[in-house]
Amino acid sequence: MSDVLIKAQGLSKAYPKVFRNADRMRSLLRLALGRRPPEVNPVLSDVSFEVRRGQSLGVIGENGAGKSTLLKLLSGVLTPTSGSVRIDGSVAALLELGAGFHPEYSGRDNLKTAAKLLGMSRQEMADKTQEIIEFADLGHYIDEPIKHYSTGMVVRLGFAIVAARQPDILITDEVLAVGDESFQKKCVRWIEQYLARGGTLLLVSHSMYHVQKLCSQALWIKQGRVEQYGDVFDVTQSYLAYHERKTANEQAANPAAHSADHYRVERFEVAEQVGQTTLALSQGSDLPMVVDIHSPDDRVPQLLVGLLRADGTPIYGFGSELEGVQPERLAPQHYRYRLGFRALPLLPGHYFVRAFAMDPEGLRMFDTATQDLIVRGESREMGMVRLPHSWD
Repeated sequence: MSDVLIKAQGLSKAYPKVFRNADRMRSLLRLALGRRPPEVNPVLSDVSFEVRRGQSLGVIGENGAGKSTLLKLLSGVLTPTSGSVRIDGSVAALLELGAGFHPEYSGRDNLKTAAKLLGMSRQEMADKTQEIIEFADLGHYIDEPIKHYSTGMVVRLGFAIVAARQPDILITDEVLAVGDESFQKKCVRWIEQYLARGGTLLLVSHSMYHVQKLCSQALWIKQGRVEQYGDVFDVTQSYLAYHERKTANEQAANPAAHSADHYRVERFEVAEQVGQTTLALSQGSDLPMVVDIHSPDDRVPQLLVGLLRADGTPIYGFGSELEGVQPERLAPQHYRYRLGFRALPLLPGHYFVRAFAMDPEGLRMFDTATQDLIVRGESREMGMVRLPHSWD
């Protein structure tokens, strides 16, 4: 078996224009005459990449960029308009978990049918059935009709079946965005174990945290074309920078939404950097901050600061009102707070630092400024922060 498990060359997909009845009839007539219909709506154009055994590739991009179409081409659900794709190894695709389940059949019966479709032998099925049921954690519902299941329960069963298959290549589309938090954690743990065993992953996700956590390479698709392909941190940071620029342009185009009639963050300087899309620091570095706030009525505004993990999990927050801190008055309506962390205790990872401009009573947030923060370092500790400790 080749070391390259997935190889796409010049992969393109387009659809005929069928918005009107005349368009449909024209396309059908061309098919009847043995001609291809004129494809005028390109979804993917000239996409090339490869994934080697044991690698993990994250596919990122905005909605409508062509990510799901790419996965369907790789998994054989669609055929390309041009170009080629070669798959060398067994594939399990988590595109729509639960798709194909019969609503009148029980979870156990659907389990058997889905396992057969995935190519599992009768003996494999017998060996894996209990493992699948335990992973799905459906209790007595495993013998209830699927139509009685919630969406989350269907997702649990779908993932459990694919997890038992142990394919050479796992293709997933936003599987980590569905289900409850405990299920998502179970999915992440299983994928990490799968990769540790030498599995190959192709993951589509809008969560840069999960892409950076699970993938070593990333492919950014923009309007159907490859915008950037390479190291996961380089690509995801470029993608986040693109969205920061896009947001800034939208704000500039709509100044009314950021007018001077409310409390707002005018300047957010983190580690002596202003406006830098992604800030990289070594573990244990100091993190000084300067926050300038505009006050429309010249009353003293309050400041709230928060640290979050890249997936939105809060880590720590504090505010000027609770700590009785007063800002420096730079000029009428302009105030400055100086603050910071000494020897920032965050473990290596991707985080956000946020500053919230609040009214003088500290009751309402009016504006938010965010700084993307990458903490670099080598650590085998677990979690998000390093707590002082000792061994006796």
